[in-house]
Amino acid sequence: MVLESLAVGGAAVVSGVAGFFIAKKMEAANYEIHVAQARAKAKAIEHEAELILSSSNIKVKEAELEAKRKYEDRTITLKKRTLRKKCLTLRKKSVVIKMNSKKITKEREDLQLLQANANSLFEEGNQLKEEYNVKVNEALVVLERSSGLTQNEAKEIVLAKVEEQSRAEIAHTVRRLEEEAKQDIKRRVNYILAQATTRFAGEFAAERLINVVNIKDDELKGRIIGKEGRNIKTLEMLLGVDIIIDDTPNAIILSSFNLYRRAIATKVIELLVQDGRIQPARIEGIYEKVKDEFDQSLTEEGENIVIDLGLTKVHPELVKLIGRLKFRASYGQNALGHSLEVAHLAGIIAAETGGDVLLARRAGILHDIGKALTHETAGSHVDLGAEICRRYKEHDVVINAIFAHHGHEEPTSVESAAVCAADTLSAARPGARREVLESFLKRVQDIEDIAKSKPGIKQVYAINAGREIRVIANAKLINDDEAVLLAKEIAQEIESKVQYPGEIKVNVIREIRAIDFAR
Repeated sequence: MVLESLAVGGAAVVSGVAGFFIAKKMEAANYEIHVAQARAKAKAIEHEAELILSSSNIKVKEAELEAKRKYEDRTITLKKRTLRKKCLTLRKKSVVIKMNSKKITKEREDLQLLQANANSLFEEGNQLKEEYNVKVNEALVVLERSSGLTQNEAKEIVLAKVEEQSRAEIAHTVRRLEEEAKQDIKRRVNYILAQATTRFAGEFAAERLINVVNIKDDELKGRIIGKEGRNIKTLEMLLGVDIIIDDTPNAIILSSFNLYRRAIATKVIELLVQDGRIQPARIEGIYEKVKDEFDQSLTEEGENIVIDLGLTKVHPELVKLIGRLKFRASYGQNALGHSLEVAHLAGIIAAETGGDVLLARRAGILHDIGKALTHETAGSHVDLGAEICRRYKEHDVVINAIFAHHGHEEPTSVESAAVCAADTLSAARPGARREVLESFLKRVQDIEDIAKSKPGIKQVYAINAGREIRVIANAKLINDDEAVLLAKEIAQEIESKVQYPGEIKVNVIREIRAIDFAR
């Protein structure tokens, strides 16, 4: 029994061990199957990823090709546009060259024709001279035969008669030729001067002396002129500029040597054109408004400059005058730009030489401050600048720099000397100044100053490029007869004190205004 039990137990153990190993083998087989399936799925995913990547690469290449094609199309379009512009420019230049060539050819033909006429006249003169000699000799022979005179005696008689008869004719001919020569020379000189001034004005003077106001409709020109010229007279009297309304399409030209007046006039007319209501009362209202706005903007301009330079405790009146320098020019150089250059240069020089940088800048920005006053007050800008700076308690160095930069005093400090050096550097650099424009502006200013010096004068405006002066007299102080005498006095003083080409027209205007209010 025991053996039987042992046998049964052994068989059970053996069968259990065998089952365990069989289960392990089956489990291993299943694991290998799962691994193989996972590998197959991984390969399928990898293959799909490769397909997607290949597709995306194709799309990227297609996008790159499309971008490249658009870039090339855009480049070709731009090149075509540039070529069209160049072709248009070349056509315009070609037209100008052809016109100049035709003009030169015409002038050459005219010159050849004149030369041919001169040669013909010269030959005709020689022939007449030969015929004259033949006739004289024939007359001498006849006289010698008929009167028994010798040839020399007859020659003297004939020549005396010819000289006596021809004297008046010769004198008339000489006078006529002299007058023709004078007229021809005058025309030639006027042509040369016109050519020179036209070419020069197109480049520089027009930019400095005129503004152009663009208008949408030429009908506005008639409204600006007004009934019997009422509006344009009011505009010219208030603004102090010459208003030119001609055939130029959609444009009104304002001419004045005074930059400040011209800027205000431009703004006033632009506002009138926009508003559409153009009549004397409206003109005066807009003028006062624009003038106030300009004064405010000039103050802001001066304040910004003072802050930029790092200056403190500058009197408000001086700040305003600094802003007004924007509308002044000296030898064609803007006074504010020149003063800023001097301030910065003086500060650098003072820093290099051990001086006070801020004081040097202060003296530099104020050294020409008197130029902001010369339009309203008689006197040199040096004296006016020193006086206004003394009035507002400016530093002694500033006063000395004002006098020293024109040689009225010797510099007494490093800062004053720096301002003098900076002033020379700013004014003497190439292209900084134009002597021709400054001499013209000085002449116009002198003309205005002469009229302002007369008693009873309210306003004075030089217009028409300095060829006319408009003097507004106080009607309560000057009557009609005195206005005539005043015009003569101003004209005589201008003749004696000012050098100018041509003539200057003096207009003295009396005006009485009666103002009341309906309440």
